[in-house]
Order: sequence, then C-alpha cells, then structure tokens
Amino acid sequence: MKMVDAVVNGYIQVAVILLCVAFFCPPAALAALIGVLVSAFALRGIGRQSARTAPVSHRAQEALSGAAIEYIHGLPVVKSFGQDGVSVQRFREACRANKAIRIKNEFGFVPWNCLHLFALRAASVGLVLTAGWQALAGALPLQYFLMIALFSFTIFGSVEAINDAAHILSVTDSVLDRLEGLEHTDFIDKGGKEVTPERFDVSLSHVSFGYGSREVLHDVTFTAPQGTTPAIVGPSGSGKSTICNLVARFYDADRGSVSVGGHDVKEFTCESLLRNISMVFQNVYLFQDSVENNIKFGCPDATHEQVVAAAKAACCHDFISALPNGYDTVIGEGGSTLSGGEKQRISIARAMLKNAPIVILDEATASVDPENEHLIQQALSALTKGKTILTIAHRLATIQNADQILVVEDGRIVQRGTHDELMAQGGLYRRFIEIREQAEGWRLA
Repeated sequence: MKMVDAVVNGYIQVAVILLCVAFFCPPAALAALIGVLVSAFALRGIGRQSARTAPVSHRAQEALSGAAIEYIHGLPVVKSFGQDGVSVQRFREACRANKAIRIKNEFGFVPWNCLHLFALRAASVGLVLTAGWQALAGALPLQYFLMIALFSFTIFGSVEAINDAAHILSVTDSVLDRLEGLEHTDFIDKGGKEVTPERFDVSLSHVSFGYGSREVLHDVTFTAPQGTTPAIVGPSGSGKSTICNLVARFYDADRGSVSVGGHDVKEFTCESLLRNISMVFQNVYLFQDSVENNIKFGCPDATHEQVVAAAKAACCHDFISALPNGYDTVIGEGGSTLSGGEKQRISIARAMLKNAPIVILDEATASVDPENEHLIQQALSALTKGKTILTIAHRLATIQNADQILVVEDGRIVQRGTHDELMAQGGLYRRFIEIREQAEGWRLA
C-alpha cells in the first residue's frame, strides 16, 4: 500500500503544479501534460510486462531455493561419496537459469523505462520552451516565466522513479494473489462438527484414493473392531501408510468412506477426530525444546509427574535422567542430539501421555537396533493395552500376534487373516515372511 500511495501522491503533486501552470500559461501546461500522458502509457506497459514475468521469476526463485536446500541437506551423503562436483551441479544450473531469466526480464523493461524517462524529460524541456516562447511574444510576464522555468526542474521529480515502483507493484500483486488464494482455500474439515464417538472401531468401505492422477488405493474395505489390533503389511509403495493417513484424515478418500466409531470422518472437525488418535511414525520429529515439552506436546496441561510416568512406561526415563539437565535438556532441531531409538521412545511417551483410544503405528521399529527394538516393543505393549491399534510393520515379532493381518499389494487387500491362517494359505504373505526371515538371519561367511 505504501508503494501505491507513493505513485498516487506523485501524480497528485504533478497535477496540482500543472493546474497552477495552466492558470498562468495554458500552452506550457498542455505541452507538459502530453509528456505526462506518454509517461503514464509507458508505466502501464511496465506493469503489463511485470505481470507477465513475475510468475516466471517466482518459479525460477523457487527452483533456486529448492536446489540450495537440497544441496545443504545432502552434504553428508555428498561428502561420504566424494561427489561434490556432481551435487553442486543442480544448484549451479538453478543459479544460471535464475540469472538468465532475470536478465531477459530486465531487457524487456528497458524500452518502457526509456520511454517513461524520455517523456518526462521531454515534458520538462517542452514546458520551458513553450513558456519562453510565450514570454518572448509578450503573452507571459517575465516573473511567471522564471517561476515556470524553476518548476520544470522539480515538477517531475516525484514521478521519475515510479518506474521502479511499477516493477515491484506487479510482483507484489502476483504474491498477494497467491496469498489470497491460500487464504480463501477451504479447510478440509469445513462443515465438520464436534463429534464424540461412543466406540472406537475403524472401518474403510470401498475406499479409493490417488495422489493427483495416480490412484494408489483401489476399493479397499476392512473393519477393525474396538480393542483389536489389525496389522497392515505389504511391499513398499503398496498404499499402507496412505490407509492410515486416510483414517487420520490427512487426506479425504476420492471414493468410498472412512469411519471411526460409526461416524464418517468427514463429519468430524480435524481437532475432534485427532483427539481420539495417537500416531507413532517411523521418522520421528522432535522440536528444539526441552525433553519434557516434547513429551507434553500432545497433552500440554500434563504435570511433571505424568510426564515422568509416561517416560517410564516408554522405557526412556533412564536415558533422559542421564542427560545434562534431565527433562529440562533442550533437544537439537529435529531431535539431532538423540539417537534414533531414543527419539522413537520419546515419541511413544508422547503418544502414551495423550492416551488416545486409537493408536496408529507406522513402522515404529523399522530402523532401530535390536536392543532399542526390545525396549520399544515393551513401550508399545504398554501403549496399546485396551486400544484399537492400526499397525504397519514388516517384522514378524510385531505382526504375528495381530487379531487380523491385511496384506496390501498395488493398493488392494489381497489377503487377510491371522498369521497362522495366512502361513497355511501361502501366497504373498508367506513369501514375505520367508524373505524377511532370510534377511534377518544372514551371516558373514
């Protein structure tokens, strides 16, 4: 708004001065007005040029930012493989592309900028020459001519630099349009209401879902009664995590329905739905805050005693107590100062403290060592007592005691049953278990 005000105020000042000049010498004011109109036409051209180039510049800047972030995040891998030159190539290409686009854009502005400045300079010269001609003809007193001549040096000073503002205004308009689009985007739970289910079973009925044009789930149907533990297994990319994301309503199904406690998840607000769900992810994210605040994240009003109790149940009280400041120790960004197993156990303590009736475990022990896995399994056992548990897992110890096992392949449930039933059937599940056992039982010759 400040830039808009500057443009408007500049032209108002010019208009006021031209009115004064017109009172004493109309021909001189007319000559200056012609230059101002040409200048305004040039500014309109600058605005249109900027409107065309702003989206291209934004995309180039986004590509450059993405390449820079990727390069910084990938430095450990780059160093370990000695591929510095290869990894920096994408960043250099993004820099070159961004530079080329900006130079091309600036050259597009040059004719309009020159026209704008030339028109104003010509208007100043025309103002003086016309006033001088009128003075020589005796139609304009000398003192008025001197006044107009002095005005000619300053009259357009307030609008000469507006060409820079015209560039920025169009860029700003483009950004504001994007922000306005975000502001007016409907929340996923628009029309939802506070729902308190009386039971906590989970059900999917003929659910299909895709990311863009790629459908990853096809007509998936199953029910997890309250208090049971269904396990979801299958190859990578088969749609296991997507099923859990639909239950938590991170996305809405394209077709079919997802229900919790007999209510379609679309009836809930996201807050009232997620109040009933705790999630433990494979990739844990912890905030740069104290250990206690990270555990309390799902239950901010918890007391210190409740935090400690949850930590003990999650088998992480001992290592937390050994930290320099115990529960007040500040964790590095993303949990960088803790091991993977330690982060995982803190995330389980966080889920325990929330004490939701539905728990989703997404590969909670997939990438931890045997010692930590044993502790995490103990923590998960404490977390899941009496709750409805959706488990995504590959390890036999995690899935063999599940009430039902759903085998997902290419977005479809191809087998279902208990561990013993599926082993007797053969097929994908038994092959999956046999391959897993071979992988876990390898030895160096």
